[in-house]
Amino acid sequence: MKRHAITLGLFALLSLGNAQAAAPDIPIEQTVVKSKLADGVSIDDAVQSMKLRANMHNMKLVAELPLSKQVKSMGKEARHMTIYQFCDPLIAQQMVEANIHFAAYLPCRIAVVEDKNGHGWLVMMNPDMMLQGATLSAELKAQAAKVRDSLMDIMQAGANGDL
Repeated sequence: MKRHAITLGLFALLSLGNAQAAAPDIPIEQTVVKSKLADGVSIDDAVQSMKLRANMHNMKLVAELPLSKQVKSMGKEARHMTIYQFCDPLIAQQMVEANIHFAAYLPCRIAVVEDKNGHGWLVMMNPDMMLQGATLSAELKAQAAKVRDSLMDIMQAGANGDL
């Protein structure tokens, strides 16, 4: 069963100079989209599904950050945690040219994490919150919506193990 935690407010928090001082009562859980991996879907299955779906959307996997492997190499135990960074470079360039602040959000990240009960999750920042406060042309808003929709589809494919 998928669970999504989506809320509004991150953009407002991030646009303020000191987010913690400005709004300490907004839980971080309300700033993300997350999906639990479906029963029978392994972390490896989810990752393969995300990569295949990203390719279908012409989203490039531009980085893979195996944080739990790094922690283990430092002699500590760690549950699975890898961050995958996806990007449509042409749209990213247009977004940054329109507003340099978008560079802070690039590339788009989906984290694959294992919780303390051994369940796999996919977690990313809620892209709608970032885009709500942005002043963009109609064409660029459409491009941003395309990226958002692609990311949501990538995440859904991963959570369900769809190929």
